[in-house]
Amino acid sequence: MTALREAWRAGLFRRGNWLPNIVSGLIVGVVALPLAMAFAIASGARPAQGLYTAIIAGLLVSACGGSRVQIAGPTGAFIVILSGITARHGIEGLQIATLMAGIMLLAMGLARLGVVIKYIPAPVIVGFTTGIAVIIWVGQWRDFFGLPAVPGEHFHDKVWHLLQVLPQWHPATTGIALLSLALVVATPHIAPLRRVPGPLVALVVATALQAAFGFDGVATIGSAFGGISRGLPAFALPEVTPARVVELIGPAFTIAMLGAIESLLSAVVADGMAGTRHDSNQELIGQGIANIVAPLFGGFAATGAIARTATNIRNGGNSPLAGITHAVVLMLVLVLLAPLAASVPLAALAAILFVVAYNMSEVRHFAAMVVRAPRADVAILLITFVLTVFADLVVAVNIGVILAMMQFLRRMAASVEIARQDHGALGRELGAVPALPPGTLVYAIEGPFFFGAVENFERALVQTHTDPRCLVIRLRRVPFMDITGLQTLIEVVGKLRRRGVAVVLCEANARVRGKLARAGVMSALGEGNYVDSLEAALERCRVLRAAAA
Repeated sequence: MTALREAWRAGLFRRGNWLPNIVSGLIVGVVALPLAMAFAIASGARPAQGLYTAIIAGLLVSACGGSRVQIAGPTGAFIVILSGITARHGIEGLQIATLMAGIMLLAMGLARLGVVIKYIPAPVIVGFTTGIAVIIWVGQWRDFFGLPAVPGEHFHDKVWHLLQVLPQWHPATTGIALLSLALVVATPHIAPLRRVPGPLVALVVATALQAAFGFDGVATIGSAFGGISRGLPAFALPEVTPARVVELIGPAFTIAMLGAIESLLSAVVADGMAGTRHDSNQELIGQGIANIVAPLFGGFAATGAIARTATNIRNGGNSPLAGITHAVVLMLVLVLLAPLAASVPLAALAAILFVVAYNMSEVRHFAAMVVRAPRADVAILLITFVLTVFADLVVAVNIGVILAMMQFLRRMAASVEIARQDHGALGRELGAVPALPPGTLVYAIEGPFFFGAVENFERALVQTHTDPRCLVIRLRRVPFMDITGLQTLIEVVGKLRRRGVAVVLCEANARVRGKLARAGVMSALGEGNYVDSLEAALERCRVLRAAAA
């Protein structure tokens, strides 16, 4: 169910809920104004395209998404990816990749993959988020200090060249940037301005100073982009060709995966703050629709914005009306006030992104995880962070997830116990138990019997030293088996039977019992060598011993 329908059924569109949602949407729209332009410029697009993206994504995700308080638009997490795509493939390439990513997100939602994606381990998310923040921070040095353009495709090259030209910093540009940074940070602590967004205060003050004094050498939206044209964007279909699709399939997949992770993470945070419960699959569908439509009207990639969503909730937003209002506010700004943007200094937007990068980095959370987390998780965190900064975000996430999966499997395998049980142990567990028949051993498997646990099973059997006449394997505490475990069981049963050892399985749950039958384990055991209880298994061993005698 879409958030719009859910809110309607919950009565959140009644007149009593209009005012708090409209007020919240107005505040979020004001917050989104400088951020949308800053994210667009940092992504290699025009500032107006950031506004187009925020308007379209804000409307469509609020109407079609799975969280009734989610605010969508361009975000800082996308900057690193989008700027690289724009540099290699141009702005049209970015729009085609966004369109393809939207189709992928829509397919993920329809395939109900939302639950899977939101379980990416915390060390991976924190590692790549902090890495992205570092890249954004360094990427804004040029506009913040008024430095000349520098070469360098890789992070370390860019940092080295930026440090070399740092003595050429522009005093007026740096002064505006420092003032803007101070205003963004200090505004929430000034009582009369506490409810006014800091980025807006910095944007207005910096723009007013530049318009009044016209400082030489200070780059503005007007000098860099020719300003922002008044009016709404027209529909324009990018030139999609088979060659372009093949060329952009990798970047599109990257946008889709990061968009899915970011939007679902934002929805989870929103649930914790607002006490709501989002539909992860519907959220992916809404994000997919937004990313399909946005590039058709001059926009680019969008996803759920955690900071703007949190602002929405803190100011009383509880329905999609707030997200729709935020889009309408940006639309009115674009139609009525666009010419005023020509005097906006890029240094002010760089200062805003400095703060965004700091908030995104979660420095304290990163440091606490390094100090307190298990060593394996710390290693995954640091590897993901380093690869994000110095290699590539996709490589970092892929390797981080693979390492986290391997660590999880190692822990799962270590938690699986294959224990030999004598008469005393069985008595303590079950109470009165018949005496074990002579030459009978009982083993209990506790935990999922999958490929990672096979070695434990084989090692436990080797430790029997001498072959028993009958081996009972209890499966009561085995929740599932995979094909490797089943094949190993068949091989072990075959080897033991060839050595004259009868194998009896017992106590499997219905799911495991069905897998045993389908995999051929029952046939390998022989007729009557699977039973439902331990008592029946011991009786079967007596029968087999008597028959052998």
